Amino acid sequence: MPDNGDREKLDKLGPTLERESSTEVTALNIVVCFLRSFFFFFHFQIGNRGTVKEAAGFDPESDVKKLREAMKGMGTDEAAVIDVVSHRTIAQRQRIKEAYKQAVGKDLAEDLSSELSGNFKSVVLGLLMLPPVYDAYELRNAIKGAGTDEACLIDILASRSNAEVKTISSFYRKEYGKDLEKDVCGDTSGMFQRVLVSLLSAGRDETEKVDDAQAVKDAKEIYEAGEGRWGTDEVKFLTVLCVRNMKHLLKVFDEYKKIAGRDIEDSIKREMSGSLQDVFLAIVKVIKNKPAFFAERLYKSMKGLGTTDSILIRVMVSRAEIDMLDIKAEFLKMYGKTLHSFIKGDTSGDYRKILLELCGGE
Repeated sequence: MPDNGDREKLDKLGPTLERESSTEVTALNIVVCFLRSFFFFFHFQIGNRGTVKEAAGFDPESDVKKLREAMKGMGTDEAAVIDVVSHRTIAQRQRIKEAYKQAVGKDLAEDLSSELSGNFKSVVLGLLMLPPVYDAYELRNAIKGAGTDEACLIDILASRSNAEVKTISSFYRKEYGKDLEKDVCGDTSGMFQRVLVSLLSAGRDETEKVDDAQAVKDAKEIYEAGEGRWGTDEVKFLTVLCVRNMKHLLKVFDEYKKIAGRDIEDSIKREMSGSLQDVFLAIVKVIKNKPAFFAERLYKSMKGLGTTDSILIRVMVSRAEIDMLDIKAEFLKMYGKTLHSFIKGDTSGDYRKILLELCGGE
Protein backbone atom coordinates (compact mmCIF):
# COMPACT_ATOMS: atom_id res chain seq x y z
CA MET A 1 0.00 0.00 0.00
CA PRO A 2 1.47 3.43 -0.92
CA ASP A 3 2.33 5.58 2.07
CA ASN A 4 2.06 9.34 2.69
CA GLY A 5 5.75 9.84 1.95
CA ASP A 6 5.26 8.41 -1.51
CA ARG A 7 2.24 10.66 -2.02
CA GLU A 8 4.27 13.74 -1.06
CA LYS A 9 6.96 12.78 -3.59
CA LEU A 10 4.28 12.39 -6.24
CA ASP A 11 2.77 15.80 -5.53
CA LYS A 12 6.23 17.38 -5.88
CA LEU A 13 6.48 16.03 -9.44
CA GLY A 14 4.05 18.69 -10.68
CA PRO A 15 6.42 21.70 -10.66
CA THR A 16 9.18 19.71 -12.38
CA LEU A 17 6.96 19.32 -15.43
CA GLU A 18 7.44 22.98 -16.28
CA ARG A 19 11.16 22.43 -16.77
CA GLU A 20 10.74 19.59 -19.29
CA SER A 21 10.23 19.65 -23.06
CA SER A 22 6.67 19.49 -24.37
CA THR A 23 7.00 15.79 -25.28
CA GLU A 24 8.36 14.95 -21.85
CA VAL A 25 5.64 17.03 -20.22
CA THR A 26 2.95 14.98 -21.97
CA ALA A 27 4.53 11.68 -20.92
CA LEU A 28 5.09 12.80 -17.34
CA ASN A 29 1.58 14.20 -17.10
CA ILE A 30 0.15 10.82 -18.08
CA VAL A 31 2.27 9.08 -15.45
CA VAL A 32 1.36 11.59 -12.74
CA CYS A 33 -2.36 11.42 -13.57
CA PHE A 34 -2.24 7.64 -13.47
CA LEU A 35 -0.43 7.57 -10.15
CA ARG A 36 -2.74 10.14 -8.59
CA SER A 37 -5.72 8.02 -9.65
CA PHE A 38 -3.95 5.00 -8.16
CA PHE A 39 -3.35 6.74 -4.84
CA PHE A 40 -6.87 8.18 -4.80
CA PHE A 41 -8.42 4.80 -5.37
CA PHE A 42 -6.46 2.93 -2.76
CA HIS A 43 -6.78 5.60 -0.09
CA PHE A 44 -10.50 6.23 -0.48
CA GLN A 45 -12.38 3.61 -2.48
CA ILE A 46 -11.56 0.15 -1.15
CA GLY A 47 -13.92 -1.01 1.58
CA ASN A 48 -13.25 -3.02 4.71
CA ARG A 49 -16.01 -5.60 4.29
CA GLY A 50 -14.30 -7.72 1.67
CA THR A 51 -13.35 -11.39 1.79
CA VAL A 52 -9.92 -10.64 0.31
CA LYS A 53 -7.51 -9.24 2.90
CA GLU A 54 -3.85 -8.24 2.82
CA ALA A 55 -1.59 -11.29 2.85
CA ALA A 56 0.61 -11.37 5.94
CA GLY A 57 4.36 -11.39 5.24
CA PHE A 58 3.71 -10.39 1.65
CA ASP A 59 6.75 -10.88 -0.62
CA PRO A 60 6.13 -9.98 -4.28
CA GLU A 61 9.39 -11.61 -5.42
CA SER A 62 8.32 -14.91 -3.82
CA ASP A 63 4.94 -14.68 -5.54
CA VAL A 64 6.62 -14.00 -8.87
CA LYS A 65 8.70 -17.14 -8.39
CA LYS A 66 5.54 -19.18 -7.68
CA LEU A 67 3.83 -17.83 -10.78
CA ARG A 68 6.85 -18.47 -13.00
CA GLU A 69 7.02 -22.05 -11.73
CA ALA A 70 3.28 -22.43 -12.36
CA MET A 71 3.72 -21.50 -16.02
CA LYS A 72 6.88 -23.55 -16.72
CA GLY A 73 6.88 -26.47 -19.11
CA MET A 74 3.81 -28.24 -20.45
CA GLY A 75 0.54 -27.23 -18.84
CA THR A 76 -0.12 -24.77 -16.04
CA ASP A 77 -0.36 -25.22 -12.29
CA GLU A 78 -3.72 -23.49 -11.91
CA ALA A 79 -3.82 -24.19 -8.16
CA ALA A 80 -0.68 -22.09 -7.67
CA VAL A 81 -2.18 -19.26 -9.73
CA ILE A 82 -5.36 -19.36 -7.62
CA ASP A 83 -3.35 -19.44 -4.39
CA VAL A 84 -1.47 -16.26 -5.30
CA VAL A 85 -4.03 -14.19 -7.19
CA SER A 86 -7.10 -14.79 -5.01
CA HIS A 87 -5.29 -14.26 -1.69
CA ARG A 88 -3.67 -10.91 -2.44
CA THR A 89 -5.25 -7.47 -2.37
CA ILE A 90 -5.50 -5.25 -5.43
CA ALA A 91 -2.54 -3.20 -4.21
CA GLN A 92 -0.47 -6.33 -3.61
CA ARG A 93 -1.28 -7.67 -7.08
CA GLN A 94 0.01 -4.43 -8.62
CA ARG A 95 3.32 -4.95 -6.82
CA ILE A 96 3.45 -8.54 -8.09
CA LYS A 97 2.88 -7.29 -11.64
CA GLU A 98 5.71 -4.76 -11.27
CA ALA A 99 8.06 -7.35 -9.77
CA TYR A 100 7.22 -9.83 -12.54
CA LYS A 101 7.99 -7.31 -15.27
CA GLN A 102 11.28 -6.42 -13.57
CA ALA A 103 12.30 -10.07 -13.14
CA VAL A 104 11.10 -11.46 -16.46
CA GLY A 105 10.85 -8.47 -18.77
CA LYS A 106 7.32 -9.45 -19.73
CA ASP A 107 3.78 -8.54 -18.73
CA LEU A 108 2.24 -10.92 -16.20
CA ALA A 109 -1.29 -10.53 -17.55
CA GLU A 110 -0.13 -11.35 -21.08
CA ASP A 111 1.75 -14.44 -19.93
CA LEU A 112 -1.20 -15.70 -17.90
CA SER A 113 -3.55 -14.94 -20.78
CA SER A 114 -1.54 -17.28 -23.02
CA GLU A 115 -1.60 -20.02 -20.37
CA LEU A 116 -5.23 -19.91 -19.21
CA SER A 117 -8.61 -20.10 -20.90
CA GLY A 118 -12.34 -19.59 -20.51
CA ASN A 119 -14.05 -18.12 -17.50
CA PHE A 120 -11.12 -18.96 -15.23
CA LYS A 121 -8.90 -16.77 -17.38
CA SER A 122 -11.46 -13.94 -17.26
CA VAL A 123 -11.48 -13.98 -13.46
CA VAL A 124 -7.68 -14.04 -13.14
CA LEU A 125 -7.15 -11.21 -15.64
CA GLY A 126 -9.90 -9.16 -14.01
CA LEU A 127 -8.25 -9.52 -10.60
CA LEU A 128 -4.96 -8.25 -12.01
CA MET A 129 -6.50 -4.97 -13.14
CA LEU A 130 -6.95 -1.84 -11.06
CA PRO A 131 -10.69 -1.51 -10.28
CA PRO A 132 -11.35 1.52 -12.54
CA VAL A 133 -9.40 -0.18 -15.33
CA TYR A 134 -11.54 -3.29 -14.89
CA ASP A 135 -14.76 -1.25 -14.95
CA ALA A 136 -13.55 0.59 -18.06
CA TYR A 137 -12.69 -2.77 -19.67
CA GLU A 138 -16.14 -4.16 -18.86
CA LEU A 139 -17.88 -1.06 -20.21
CA ARG A 140 -15.81 -1.19 -23.39
CA ASN A 141 -16.78 -4.83 -23.95
CA ALA A 142 -20.43 -3.95 -23.27
CA ILE A 143 -20.62 -1.45 -26.11
CA LYS A 144 -18.08 -2.53 -28.73
CA GLY A 145 -19.12 -4.68 -31.66
CA ALA A 146 -22.66 -5.75 -32.49
CA GLY A 147 -25.25 -5.41 -29.76
CA THR A 148 -25.05 -3.80 -26.32
CA ASP A 149 -24.80 -5.37 -22.88
CA GLU A 150 -27.20 -2.99 -21.14
CA ALA A 151 -26.98 -4.96 -17.89
CA CYS A 152 -23.26 -4.21 -17.64
CA LEU A 153 -23.79 -0.49 -18.23
CA ILE A 154 -26.47 -0.44 -15.55
CA ASP A 155 -24.58 -2.53 -12.98
CA ILE A 156 -21.51 -0.32 -13.11
CA LEU A 157 -22.90 3.18 -13.65
CA ALA A 158 -25.79 2.85 -11.18
CA SER A 159 -23.56 1.61 -8.35
CA ARG A 160 -20.41 3.73 -8.48
CA SER A 161 -19.75 7.02 -6.66
CA ASN A 162 -19.07 10.32 -8.45
CA ALA A 163 -15.32 9.94 -7.90
CA GLU A 164 -15.37 6.36 -9.16
CA VAL A 165 -17.29 7.30 -12.33
CA LYS A 166 -14.84 10.12 -13.06
CA THR A 167 -11.87 7.80 -12.55
CA ILE A 168 -13.44 5.13 -14.78
CA SER A 169 -14.01 7.72 -17.53
CA SER A 170 -10.39 8.87 -17.27
CA PHE A 171 -9.05 5.33 -17.55
CA TYR A 172 -11.43 4.59 -20.42
CA ARG A 173 -9.96 7.48 -22.37
CA LYS A 174 -6.41 6.45 -21.44
CA GLU A 175 -6.88 2.77 -22.32
CA TYR A 176 -9.01 3.12 -25.46
CA GLY A 177 -8.45 6.68 -26.68
CA LYS A 178 -12.19 7.29 -26.70
CA ASP A 179 -14.73 9.29 -24.73
CA LEU A 180 -16.93 7.01 -22.62
CA GLU A 181 -20.00 9.23 -22.80
CA LYS A 182 -19.79 9.46 -26.59
CA ASP A 183 -19.40 5.69 -26.88
CA VAL A 184 -22.38 5.09 -24.60
CA CYS A 185 -24.48 7.59 -26.58
CA GLY A 186 -23.48 5.86 -29.81
CA ASP A 187 -24.79 2.55 -28.52
CA THR A 188 -27.96 3.57 -26.66
CA SER A 189 -30.97 5.80 -27.30
CA GLY A 190 -33.98 7.54 -25.83
CA MET A 191 -34.60 8.08 -22.14
CA PHE A 192 -32.34 5.14 -21.22
CA GLN A 193 -29.46 6.97 -22.87
CA ARG A 194 -30.34 10.17 -21.00
CA VAL A 195 -30.27 8.38 -17.64
CA LEU A 196 -26.84 6.89 -18.42
CA VAL A 197 -25.52 10.30 -19.50
CA SER A 198 -26.78 11.78 -16.23
CA LEU A 199 -24.98 9.04 -14.25
CA LEU A 200 -21.82 9.58 -16.31
CA SER A 201 -21.86 13.29 -15.47
CA ALA A 202 -21.06 12.23 -11.89
CA GLY A 203 -23.01 15.15 -10.46
CA ARG A 204 -25.08 13.50 -7.75
CA ASP A 205 -25.27 15.43 -4.48
CA GLU A 206 -23.14 13.36 -2.09
CA THR A 207 -23.86 15.32 1.09
CA GLU A 208 -26.03 13.84 3.83
CA LYS A 209 -28.46 16.75 4.00
CA VAL A 210 -32.13 15.78 4.11
CA ASP A 211 -34.70 18.46 3.30
CA ASP A 212 -38.00 17.08 4.60
CA ALA A 213 -40.16 19.59 2.71
CA GLN A 214 -38.27 18.97 -0.53
CA ALA A 215 -38.56 15.20 0.00
CA VAL A 216 -42.33 15.48 0.20
CA LYS A 217 -42.34 17.68 -2.91
CA ASP A 218 -40.08 15.23 -4.80
CA ALA A 219 -42.31 12.31 -3.83
CA LYS A 220 -45.44 14.15 -5.02
CA GLU A 221 -43.81 15.15 -8.31
CA ILE A 222 -42.67 11.59 -9.01
CA TYR A 223 -46.16 10.30 -8.21
CA GLU A 224 -47.77 12.90 -10.45
CA ALA A 225 -45.26 12.07 -13.19
CA GLY A 226 -46.21 8.39 -13.10
CA GLU A 227 -49.06 6.82 -11.17
CA GLY A 228 -51.00 10.09 -10.95
CA ARG A 229 -51.36 10.74 -14.69
CA TRP A 230 -51.98 9.13 -18.06
CA GLY A 231 -48.57 8.24 -19.45
CA THR A 232 -45.27 8.79 -17.66
CA ASP A 233 -42.98 11.79 -17.41
CA GLU A 234 -39.68 9.91 -17.11
CA VAL A 235 -37.65 13.14 -16.92
CA LYS A 236 -39.01 13.85 -13.45
CA PHE A 237 -37.85 10.41 -12.29
CA LEU A 238 -34.40 11.14 -13.75
CA THR A 239 -34.18 14.57 -12.10
CA VAL A 240 -34.88 13.16 -8.65
CA LEU A 241 -33.25 9.71 -8.78
CA CYS A 242 -30.01 10.76 -10.51
CA VAL A 243 -29.39 14.05 -8.69
CA ARG A 244 -30.54 13.88 -5.06
CA ASN A 245 -28.27 12.48 -2.34
CA MET A 246 -28.84 9.01 -0.94
CA LYS A 247 -30.16 9.98 2.50
CA HIS A 248 -32.58 12.44 0.97
CA LEU A 249 -33.81 9.79 -1.48
CA LEU A 250 -34.51 7.32 1.33
CA LYS A 251 -36.83 9.99 2.78
CA VAL A 252 -38.37 10.51 -0.67
CA PHE A 253 -39.07 6.77 -0.93
CA ASP A 254 -40.78 6.80 2.48
CA GLU A 255 -42.94 9.77 1.49
CA TYR A 256 -43.73 8.20 -1.87
CA LYS A 257 -45.11 5.06 -0.21
CA LYS A 258 -47.41 7.23 1.95
CA ILE A 259 -48.74 9.00 -1.15
CA ALA A 260 -48.95 6.10 -3.60
CA GLY A 261 -49.70 3.27 -1.21
CA ARG A 262 -46.92 1.19 -2.74
CA ASP A 263 -43.12 1.13 -2.95
CA ILE A 264 -41.48 3.18 -5.67
CA GLU A 265 -40.06 -0.02 -7.20
CA ASP A 266 -43.60 -1.29 -7.79
CA SER A 267 -44.54 1.97 -9.51
CA ILE A 268 -41.45 1.85 -11.73
CA LYS A 269 -42.41 -1.69 -12.78
CA ARG A 270 -45.97 -0.52 -13.57
CA GLU A 271 -44.95 2.63 -15.43
CA MET A 272 -41.83 1.61 -17.36
CA SER A 273 -40.33 -1.31 -19.26
CA GLY A 274 -37.12 -2.64 -20.73
CA SER A 275 -33.75 -1.08 -20.00
CA LEU A 276 -35.29 2.12 -18.64
CA GLN A 277 -37.16 0.15 -15.99
CA ASP A 278 -33.98 -1.80 -15.23
CA VAL A 279 -31.79 1.26 -14.72
CA PHE A 280 -34.29 3.10 -12.49
CA LEU A 281 -34.83 -0.05 -10.40
CA ALA A 282 -31.07 -0.49 -10.08
CA ILE A 283 -30.64 3.09 -8.86
CA VAL A 284 -33.37 2.66 -6.23
CA LYS A 285 -32.03 -0.71 -5.06
CA VAL A 286 -28.45 0.57 -4.80
CA ILE A 287 -29.63 3.52 -2.73
CA LYS A 288 -31.71 1.33 -0.42
CA ASN A 289 -29.17 -1.47 0.05
CA LYS A 290 -26.15 -1.86 -2.25
CA PRO A 291 -25.05 -5.31 -0.97
CA ALA A 292 -28.62 -6.59 -1.47
CA PHE A 293 -28.55 -5.24 -5.04
CA PHE A 294 -25.41 -7.23 -5.81
CA ALA A 295 -26.77 -10.31 -4.00
CA GLU A 296 -29.78 -10.21 -6.32
CA ARG A 297 -27.54 -9.81 -9.36
CA LEU A 298 -25.56 -12.89 -8.30
CA TYR A 299 -28.70 -14.91 -7.62
CA LYS A 300 -30.22 -14.07 -11.00
CA SER A 301 -26.94 -14.90 -12.76
CA MET A 302 -27.10 -18.47 -11.41
CA LYS A 303 -30.78 -19.37 -10.92
CA GLY A 304 -32.50 -21.69 -13.37
CA LEU A 305 -30.79 -23.38 -16.30
CA GLY A 306 -27.39 -22.03 -17.30
CA THR A 307 -25.27 -19.30 -15.80
CA THR A 308 -24.78 -15.69 -16.88
CA ASP A 309 -21.04 -15.85 -16.31
CA SER A 310 -20.37 -12.25 -17.31
CA ILE A 311 -22.46 -10.96 -14.38
CA LEU A 312 -21.17 -13.58 -11.93
CA ILE A 313 -17.54 -12.78 -12.78
CA ARG A 314 -18.01 -9.01 -12.77
CA VAL A 315 -19.65 -8.93 -9.33
CA MET A 316 -17.25 -11.41 -7.72
CA VAL A 317 -14.15 -9.66 -9.08
CA SER A 318 -15.28 -6.09 -8.40
CA ARG A 319 -16.77 -6.60 -4.91
CA ALA A 320 -14.39 -9.17 -3.37
CA GLU A 321 -12.34 -6.52 -1.58
CA ILE A 322 -15.15 -4.06 -0.89
CA ASP A 323 -18.33 -5.59 0.54
CA MET A 324 -18.46 -9.31 -0.27
CA LEU A 325 -19.10 -10.17 3.40
CA ASP A 326 -22.25 -8.02 3.34
CA ILE A 327 -23.31 -9.39 -0.05
CA LYS A 328 -23.03 -12.94 1.33
CA ALA A 329 -25.13 -12.02 4.37
CA GLU A 330 -27.82 -10.43 2.19
CA PHE A 331 -27.80 -13.42 -0.16
CA LEU A 332 -28.49 -15.81 2.73
CA LYS A 333 -31.20 -13.53 4.12
CA MET A 334 -32.92 -13.11 0.76
CA TYR A 335 -32.69 -16.64 -0.64
CA GLY A 336 -32.20 -18.94 2.35
CA LYS A 337 -29.06 -20.45 0.85
CA THR A 338 -25.42 -19.45 0.98
CA LEU A 339 -23.69 -17.78 -1.94
CA HIS A 340 -20.91 -20.36 -1.52
CA SER A 341 -23.37 -23.23 -2.10
CA PHE A 342 -24.88 -21.52 -5.16
CA ILE A 343 -21.46 -20.99 -6.78
CA LYS A 344 -20.40 -24.54 -5.91
CA GLY A 345 -23.51 -25.99 -7.53
CA ASP A 346 -23.48 -23.78 -10.62
CA THR A 347 -19.82 -23.75 -11.70
CA SER A 348 -17.01 -26.27 -12.10
CA GLY A 349 -13.25 -26.78 -12.35
CA ASP A 350 -10.71 -24.05 -11.68
CA TYR A 351 -13.38 -21.44 -12.39
CA ARG A 352 -15.37 -22.75 -9.44
CA LYS A 353 -12.28 -22.94 -7.24
CA ILE A 354 -11.21 -19.33 -7.73
CA LEU A 355 -14.76 -18.00 -7.30
CA LEU A 356 -15.12 -19.93 -4.03
CA GLU A 357 -11.84 -18.44 -2.80
CA LEU A 358 -13.17 -14.94 -3.57
CA CYS A 359 -16.45 -15.82 -1.91
CA GLY A 360 -14.79 -17.07 1.27
CA GLY A 361 -16.26 -19.82 3.44
CA GLU A 362 -19.89 -20.77 3.92
